[in-house]
Amino acid sequence: MNPDLDLALDRVIRAPRATVWSAWTDPAKLARWWVPAPSLCRVDHLEPRPGGAFVTRLSDDGVVFVPHMDGCFLAADPLERIVFTNAITSGWRPANPDPIAMTATITFDDHPDGTLYRMLVRHGDPESRDRHQKLGFVDGWGTVAGQLAAYTEENR
Repeated sequence: MNPDLDLALDRVIRAPRATVWSAWTDPAKLARWWVPAPSLCRVDHLEPRPGGAFVTRLSDDGVVFVPHMDGCFLAADPLERIVFTNAITSGWRPANPDPIAMTATITFDDHPDGTLYRMLVRHGDPESRDRHQKLGFVDGWGTVAGQLAAYTEENR
């Protein structure tokens, strides 16, 4: 981790790694926790493999869904790691995503209480990192990690 370019959060989830992994790789499950409540998520494409599409939409009213994520997976090592970016679209085109281009690495490790869930988000320059932090990285990513924990702990 480069503290000038990266942001990170860790969370212990009281559920087996296989359960947490499934919540990431099953579209119906991802839709349950991927955006901060009370907003709703629709998963248009979820192909957790290198080069696979990652496209989600967000709704605040349950009727109109707007773009949320249009990226691609760079790595998907079952039960261990997912890496995705929004700097390349699901169609493999260069992107200039709003508000920030980033690459995220999510790792899943055994923990005595379940799964150690780590989120590392890489940025291209210190200004992007600082902007992401000011926009509420800890609150946003922390909230969805909490929602993932609640969902997987209830459905282990």
